[in-house]
Amino acid sequence: MPNQNPTEPDREHWGVRPNYLYRNEGYIPKGGRMLSAGKAMKVSIYLSEGSKHHGVPTYSSILDFLFYRGVSGATVMKGIAGFGADHHMHTASIVEISDHLPLKIEFIESKEKVNELLGKLEELVGTGMIEVQETTLAKPAQISKPKKATPPSHLKMEGKAKMMRIYIGESDQWKSKPLYKALVEAMRANDIAGVTVYRGILGYGAHRRMHKDKALHLSHDCSIMLSAVDTEEKLRSFLPLVDQMMEEGLVVLSDVDIIKYSYRALDIDQSEPVTGSAV
Repeated sequence: MPNQNPTEPDREHWGVRPNYLYRNEGYIPKGGRMLSAGKAMKVSIYLSEGSKHHGVPTYSSILDFLFYRGVSGATVMKGIAGFGADHHMHTASIVEISDHLPLKIEFIESKEKVNELLGKLEELVGTGMIEVQETTLAKPAQISKPKKATPPSHLKMEGKAKMMRIYIGESDQWKSKPLYKALVEAMRANDIAGVTVYRGILGYGAHRRMHKDKALHLSHDCSIMLSAVDTEEKLRSFLPLVDQMMEEGLVVLSDVDIIKYSYRALDIDQSEPVTGSAV
């Protein structure tokens, strides 16, 4: 007899199990739940990339199963070499990409949830291997959504400040990368308000050697100037790092008055963790 209540699943079409409903093609959850910090189980599934389940790649079938059974998250990792029970070595080469490379599927869930899934996973994996081990979830993942960020304090600067100018050569290096690029990255990491890099067309330095940017010759030893403006406290705290990174060059600090320092708030986004269900 058909179900008279359209808000409830048809008992002739759905099967009933404790805590969940299942259908032949899989249960599509309205929303997954978030894991909590504490004891949990980590499941690692090892299989061959070329293995199939009913004509579909096994890893894809497993991912679909985990997704539609509300597992909070899963990752597939591909090996570049390995061997299994048959002791046949599988490797990837530039000439021929093997379809028998090892794959690893990993997810973390509660003990109860893992026990609920293991039977079907064993069927899906076939000749593959499943490893289950206890673990401790120190920080669970959170769903995030874009949110306009509160501007950092330095974006509201006005009045007295300092300008730092750094003069170096274009060919100067730090840890196998251009020094000017490394300095920009270091300033950003240390929350300096902003920096601009200028490339000189003519000049000389302490060695009194003339550096010139010619039209038909791209010199790699032109003068480079980095200019940054921020509070004196922040710039002076950054100077020791500049000293470590520069072998030679010139650093100048000067007083400036900030008349206007504006930004577009829409360009600054951050993720705000929210509680809720995973989809």
